[in-house]
Amino acid sequence: MKLLTIGAFARAAGLSPKALRLYDELGLLPPAAVDAENGYRFYDPGQLERARFIASLRRLDMPLALIRRICQLPPEDAAAEVGRYWARVAADTAAREQLAALLVGRLAAQADASGPAPELSLRAAARSAVGLVRDTDEDLAYAGTRLLAVADGMRGTAGALAAEAAVAALHRLETRPDDDPLLDSLAAAFADADAAVRSVAGRAHGHRDTARGDGGRAVTTLTALLWTGSHTGLAHVGDTRAYLLRDGGLRQLTDDHSWVRGQVDLGRLSHEEAAVHPRRSLLTAALDGGGTRPELALHPAAAGDRYLLCTDGLWSVVATATLRTVLCGCAEPGQAADELVAAAYAAGAPDNVACVVADVTAS
Repeated sequence: MKLLTIGAFARAAGLSPKALRLYDELGLLPPAAVDAENGYRFYDPGQLERARFIASLRRLDMPLALIRRICQLPPEDAAAEVGRYWARVAADTAAREQLAALLVGRLAAQADASGPAPELSLRAAARSAVGLVRDTDEDLAYAGTRLLAVADGMRGTAGALAAEAAVAALHRLETRPDDDPLLDSLAAAFADADAAVRSVAGRAHGHRDTARGDGGRAVTTLTALLWTGSHTGLAHVGDTRAYLLRDGGLRQLTDDHSWVRGQVDLGRLSHEEAAVHPRRSLLTAALDGGGTRPELALHPAAAGDRYLLCTDGLWSVVATATLRTVLCGCAEPGQAADELVAAAYAAGAPDNVACVVADVTAS
């Protein structure tokens, strides 16, 4: 087979000659032959697959030392090592996203302080129901003057206690000082909620639901919205959701921390397949006392906004179009919340249902 010059091989592999020379020096991709007189490098076309693999790993910003180790592994072990590396990158990215969100929150708060306060107010209603299949209610909905929250406990009595403790830990946000950074306050309150769930685990051992096999472990999802008058701060862990209805359009503000959502993001499942997948309830993040950090976001508030926070007992059985129709068609938050619960029951209500509907209005 005819050998390729370094320039031709570089073009075929999507690399630069400079990168190929570096990979040669590091022993990653030595050429098939080197001209003894002029030192020109020549490559076998059969080396293209390895070259493209190395290039792909470099696009992940993987260190060359790790690439060298991965290239020496069998495919199964190499795949596991790439997965571990990307999990570390994803965790670091999430941490930086949270830091960026906190900085945005601080700057937005400073901007708010320098301008006239908007004349807005919040009206909200919370509803929860056991559903048509479950015997106990492990969901919780809370609507205060500034704080909205929904939680979905898991594994019977322990989950119900976890949801209650997590939401209770957020109640202090109702009296949060106006000069405290909004997202900092939410992050700290979620840390308290996680600690509260951890403390519940011990008490839950005395109330084990042996029929459900929960073993007393305390786990809950939690989505909370904190209103300031000009902005809302949103914190979220799990597959409880927050939506915003604005100008007739309904937008989901949170991403589900679930296995199927990850598969959709990777292109392995469609949204339709995810909705009926047997692993659709498998979470990738929840409050379990292990230090889980929430996703944080800041949203400007406007008169006419309507927020919906809900557990999967609502959104998983009631189509998004129906959610929008109900939210658009009801004048009062309480009426909308009642009709949303009724829609879940009309769809069979196989799970507990909890929701909060809140309106931002001009004072």
